[in-house]
Amino acid sequence: MAGHSQFKNIMHRKGRQDAIRSKIFSKLSKEITVAAKVGGPDIDGNPRLRLAVQNARAQSMPKDNIQRAINKSQSGDDDNYEEIRYEGYGPAGVAIVVEALTDNRNRSASNIRSYFTKCGGSLGETNSVAFMFDRVGEITYKPEIGDADAVLEAAIEAGADDVQTDENGHTIYTAFEDLNDVSKGLEAAFGEAESVKIIWKPQNLTPVDNEKAQTVIKLLDMLEEDDDVQNVYANCDIDAEALA
Repeated sequence: MAGHSQFKNIMHRKGRQDAIRSKIFSKLSKEITVAAKVGGPDIDGNPRLRLAVQNARAQSMPKDNIQRAINKSQSGDDDNYEEIRYEGYGPAGVAIVVEALTDNRNRSASNIRSYFTKCGGSLGETNSVAFMFDRVGEITYKPEIGDADAVLEAAIEAGADDVQTDENGHTIYTAFEDLNDVSKGLEAAFGEAESVKIIWKPQNLTPVDNEKAQTVIKLLDMLEEDDDVQNVYANCDIDAEALA
């Protein structure tokens, strides 16, 4: 999974540099509102909300914004967001999973389909590519929290399944149902994580040559920039030179 990890980290840095801050906050607010509406406004009693708030803090989202998003879920005047998963194939046969929160299903489907089409891909039916991914928990920490051995030991103690460490930091993977417990265990050892998420982790990677790499990256960028899209996952293995 080294290629996936490398791609994820490079795209993550690129997103932080290029994305408009208000758009990032908008997507975080939307997730907080939906999480609070579904599971209640108590952060300690609502694991999804706890993760959403933790990720908002990691992006330096102001406390007032976080509380406003929680309050919106209880006011009755929030938009009726629907959670939808889209799946398809991009250039070079790359499998892509897109998670969206939308108040207009037709708009989202039309936009996402157009992105795939413009880049030579095709949007498929539900479960057309999801079987190529595992639904797991992912916890990330910055490099300075400790060395690889210390993080590995703490992760095993907390009940994690796998740990990957490189120059960009530490990534800990857990079973879907264990994410909250593992996150709390690691938080006790190292403090609050940089991010805590439930993700679609590719089982295998699809090599992408330099000729196709730019089109794949263009498609992923278009998807991530859409206001309705919350998360994008792909099983591509792109050469570091092409990413640079």
